[in-house]
Amino acid sequence: MAVSDPELTSLAGTHDIISLGMLADDVRRRLHGTATTFVRVADVPVDAAAPIVIPAAAGEARIVGTPDTRLGALDRVARVAAAASGVALSAFSLADLEQLAAREAVTLRALLEDLRAAGLELVAEAPVDRLQNPRRSIEEVNIAGLTLARLTVQQTPDADPVPFLKSIADLQRTVAVIRAFAPLPRRVNPAVPTTGYDDIKRIALARVIVDNVPSIQVDWSLYGPKLAQVALTVGADDVDAVSADDDLSEGRRRAPLEEIRRNIRAAGLEPVERNGRFDAIAA
Repeated sequence: MAVSDPELTSLAGTHDIISLGMLADDVRRRLHGTATTFVRVADVPVDAAAPIVIPAAAGEARIVGTPDTRLGALDRVARVAAAASGVALSAFSLADLEQLAAREAVTLRALLEDLRAAGLELVAEAPVDRLQNPRRSIEEVNIAGLTLARLTVQQTPDADPVPFLKSIADLQRTVAVIRAFAPLPRRVNPAVPTTGYDDIKRIALARVIVDNVPSIQVDWSLYGPKLAQVALTVGADDVDAVSADDDLSEGRRRAPLEEIRRNIRAAGLEPVERNGRFDAIAA
C-alpha cells in the first residue's frame, strides 16, 4: 500500500492515533493475518566466568554484553554453542563488533566469519543509529553466512520520525535481508522521556512506512506486557525476549508462556511461538 509524502506528513502530525492505528493494523493483517509470533530467549552473559543456563523451553540462546577481545568472543560463542544443543544462537550488537574489529585490526567480515565458525548463527541486533555504515555492515553479516536477528534503534531519533523511517525502508530495499525491525529505542534519554502515546504512534508509523520489512517487533522484557499488547493492535506482529524460564511458582496463569499467549489473544490475535530462526514451533 503506497502512501504519498503529503499523507506521511499528515500521519506524523496527527493526534488521531485510532485512525493511524487502524491503518497500520491493515498493513499488518495484509502481511500476517492474525498470526503473532513470539520467541522465548535465554540470555547468557558474555562474561566467561558466568554460568551457561539454557532452559529447555528456549527458542533462542542470546549472548548479551560487549566482548572485550576477539579471542574472548570466539571462546564464549564456542562454549555456548556447545551447551545450546541445536538451539538457535545469537550474540552481540553489530555496532560493538564493528568496534571490536577495529581494535583488533581485522576486517568486520573476518571477525564475523570467525564467529560463524565458532558456532554463531545470528548477530543479535544491528542498532542502525550506531553503525558506521549500515548498508555495508549488514551486507557483511550476510556475506559471512550469518543472519541478522533484528534491526534496532539505540536512541530516539529526531522529533519528526518520517525521514528516519523512510531511511529504514530505503536500507531494506538495498540489503533485502532485514527480517524484523524494532522501532522503539533501546535507551531512552531520561531528560526527554517518551510517553506511551509516542511509543504507540512510532510503532504504527513504522508499520505503515517500513512495509518492506516483514516484522515490526516489540521487546517484551524492555517495554513490558501492557505496551506490547497495545503495540500488537497498531502494527506490531512479533514479540522478542519473552522469558524462557517456565516458572510456575505463582501459578500457571502467571508463567511467561501463558502470559504472552494470553496477552496476544486479548489483542484479538493468534499466538505463534517461533525460534530464533523464525521457524514456528508446534504447540
